[in-house]
Amino acid sequence: MDPCPFVRLTVGNLALKVPVASKPARSVVHPSWSPCFCKIKLNNFPLQTAVVPYIPSENHFPDNQPPSIAATFHLSKADIDKLAAKSIFSAKLSLKIAVYTGRSGATCGVNSGRLLGRVSVPLDLTGTDSRACVFHNGWISVGKEGNKNSSARFHLNVKAEPDRRFVFQFDGEPECSPQVFQIRGNIRQPVFTCKFSFRNTGDRNQRSRPLQSEPSSSRSWLSSFGSDRERPGKERKGWSITVHDLSGSPVAAASMVTPFVASPGSDRVSRSNPGSWLILRPGDGTWKPWGRLEAWRERGSSDGLGYRFELIPDMSASAAIVLAESTLSSKKGGKFVIDLGSNSGGGASNWRNKPVNATSPACSPRSSGDYGYGPWPFCLYRGFVMSARVEGEGKCSKPCVEVSVQHVNCTEDAAAYVALAAAVDLSIDACRLFSQRLRKELSNPHDIVV
Repeated sequence: MDPCPFVRLTVGNLALKVPVASKPARSVVHPSWSPCFCKIKLNNFPLQTAVVPYIPSENHFPDNQPPSIAATFHLSKADIDKLAAKSIFSAKLSLKIAVYTGRSGATCGVNSGRLLGRVSVPLDLTGTDSRACVFHNGWISVGKEGNKNSSARFHLNVKAEPDRRFVFQFDGEPECSPQVFQIRGNIRQPVFTCKFSFRNTGDRNQRSRPLQSEPSSSRSWLSSFGSDRERPGKERKGWSITVHDLSGSPVAAASMVTPFVASPGSDRVSRSNPGSWLILRPGDGTWKPWGRLEAWRERGSSDGLGYRFELIPDMSASAAIVLAESTLSSKKGGKFVIDLGSNSGGGASNWRNKPVNATSPACSPRSSGDYGYGPWPFCLYRGFVMSARVEGEGKCSKPCVEVSVQHVNCTEDAAAYVALAAAVDLSIDACRLFSQRLRKELSNPHDIVV
């Protein structure tokens, strides 16, 4: 498998110095008394907002400060070519940052922050898909209308580095048992097939099964990952999708282990009682759990799909590590992201910027090391891990999956992320309001309608 070139542009190590005036103007909001933040913009990419720490004017930015990422932009080769083409006919490409004092957000429709000034960092992304480049590292003057004599100083680090990824595209909706293609430029190569099915839901202790057969002795060891309590009323249960390689061998699976159930007196799956999936990998002739995805329907104006993804090291539910927790739109869809070095994705806040030493697909003992990105078990989760783009309710969704090369050592590694993407996509339907009908592919003919 050949990866696609990607570039990761990061903005980090933010800090602000504003000298204290002996008699500050009444309208000035001083950052030592109030929070500071900035808005970071790169061309047509979504605006990102980050908190800016305040440093007293007499202090220096600590050289031994651990790197902190405030914003991240993920650029494909097509993105880079497009940005380069635009710079020919307009001003040269630059990263634009507006710095504010006060709290971010708005009160009564009025922005709470007060603009302190703007800075611009020129960018030349040529060659960054093969080598790292630092565009700025240090202090820069910040003031309104480009006032170079401003006494306010803003510290930042802007750099780009290669971040090659494997890109996979479902050729149809996961519930329609599609093929999965690897994409590289204009080349589409089939690498997996998916098989959607309904697991036998008569046995509520059924949580794991061998790859080919299913003796009763193997059905109880994984019960702790699901829920065995009775669930009267409306529920969606028993969905399963298995990923096969081109030889027909199963290489990953996603299995719904906790039914998606409407909360009492409502028509939705609540955060307090989410449905869940196990992402499974083959090992020793049976399926073994790698991760767990929980999903629910958020309340409020967003009405989105809430999710939490946990890594399960050593097959222990009690030792699960949260890698992603966020929300995406139920109607418009969005990106499920695992990014442990960014505040723009789904990385859980307590793990951002921290490597996680845990068993992962990239740490598989079955990995042959063909791609040369770290032998098992001496590897870490860090930086961008994966993303999956899914569509919203009622739309034809063919998930597109991006996986960092540092987390893929073998076919099973890539397949685990494909299975996770399928589970995210199917969760959009599983969390659909129970007053709405599902398409026939998702309706189990053996279910009893309550």
